[in-house]
Amino acid sequence: MEKHTDHRGEVKFGAQLWSQSSDWAGFRDAALAAEQAGWDGVWTWDHLLAIQGPWEQPIFEGWAALAAVGALTRRVTVGLMVGANTFRNPGLTVKLAATLDHITDGRAVLGIGGAWFEREHDAFAIHFGKSVGERLDRLDEAVMLIRRLLDGERVSHEGRFYTMRDAVCAPRPVQEHLPILVGGSGPRKTLRTVARRADAWNTSGFEDEVAGKVAVLGEHCNAVGRDIATIERTISFPIVIRDDAAAAGNAFEALLHHNGLTEMTTVPVLLGPPAAIAEALRPFLAMGFGHVMVRLPAPYDRETIDRIGEVREAVATVWETVAHPAASR
Repeated sequence: MEKHTDHRGEVKFGAQLWSQSSDWAGFRDAALAAEQAGWDGVWTWDHLLAIQGPWEQPIFEGWAALAAVGALTRRVTVGLMVGANTFRNPGLTVKLAATLDHITDGRAVLGIGGAWFEREHDAFAIHFGKSVGERLDRLDEAVMLIRRLLDGERVSHEGRFYTMRDAVCAPRPVQEHLPILVGGSGPRKTLRTVARRADAWNTSGFEDEVAGKVAVLGEHCNAVGRDIATIERTISFPIVIRDDAAAAGNAFEALLHHNGLTEMTTVPVLLGPPAAIAEALRPFLAMGFGHVMVRLPAPYDRETIDRIGEVREAVATVWETVAHPAASR
């Protein structure tokens, strides 16, 4: 994953396929279509119950879905957006990521977060922790151990949450440095973990709130002596591409209805022609986000998947005005 912010128009696009309310053929074919259309990565959730609309909707398990997609593709990176740290011991998470890296010949990204959906923990009697703070402390300790194991260290550790005795990851991943992406924006703990340990960060939200998160991450980076530019910044939006904005809105409404939803208000929804979508991304590019994760609900809008190259071209034009504003006047 890139570790700088001067992308010079080379903004990456990841297809985040919702794993709920789908069938395997549809999920598989959407992933293959994304690779054929030139997307940079294929991502999916790590949930045991549906998180949008009614929780009883069917949903696929994340790591198994990634392994299958990874074996069928040849170029795209694959990863969870993001893995639930509460579901697995960090040693198991490392083994899953390393195995996926071998399946894909070095295309795995280890996405991880503190977890938030209490209902699925209750359903399967998975320990959720006493508080958000405790879960995020667990995340920080887990990411530290994961990095050490991925890097080939023999780990013996007795910590607040985890114990390891002469633990190793063999075989090592194909990548010399398998990237860890941390998702979430908790200002005191999650962003501190990003600053201390992550190769990449994922967030979402409207312009003002995202700007605040970037500022806090910068403070944490300064506190630990790290250049924020070494962290790849990724941001998530629903996007539907149509030449007409109204047609895009209608298509998005149908996707929401399929997933038991009537609206989505917590993040910007980018609808319409490629140039309009690129312009809506302008402020986020200016904040250093060089990787856009596109939320794609089942049954996966094929026109959006097929036309991402048009958005990429439009973003390249926008990027020139972001990176060199004086020259664009």
